[in-house]
Amino acid sequence: MNLGEEICGEWLRHERGCDFIQYNIPLNDEQGEIDVVGINLESRTVYACEVAIHLETGLQYVKERQPDNVNRFVAKFGKDIRYIRKAFPEAEGYKHVVMLWTPIVRNSPNAKNNQTQDLKDIETAICTEFGVTVAMVVNREYQAALESLRAAAKKETAALESPVMRLYQIEEKLKRHLAKF
Repeated sequence: MNLGEEICGEWLRHERGCDFIQYNIPLNDEQGEIDVVGINLESRTVYACEVAIHLETGLQYVKERQPDNVNRFVAKFGKDIRYIRKAFPEAEGYKHVVMLWTPIVRNSPNAKNNQTQDLKDIETAICTEFGVTVAMVVNREYQAALESLRAAAKKETAALESPVMRLYQIEEKLKRHLAKF
């Protein structure tokens, strides 16, 4: 598991009330894995999340020296959707949410590789093929997710198990402590 996956999982736990979070779920019928799956038992909602943390280049996958964001994520989300539909059928009352978590997506309208356009193309392809809207947690939405985790950690008095949440908790408690001096 990587730090980006941990951030996604903790957000699902604290902001979406997921009772179970699992990382790097291998797909039974296809090659690959789902980065993060969260399940909220009360609402019977299953979250399937892909996480990409590329800080210097933004969201930039390549294959044979050519941009590959759209093909890569359409394939990944297709596998994710098939998996959760089979494992958690909508006919049994499950709701499905598919998400992409990536902190930096560049908007370069005149460039050959426009990451913002790639996201739109991914959304269009997944909606057309599966009737599913991909929730994008990118740029400002990603920052807002980090801030909501910080706020959740600030409220907790018991030691948090998640390294991400524990770091936020330490920072917030230290900030409060230092303000006294």
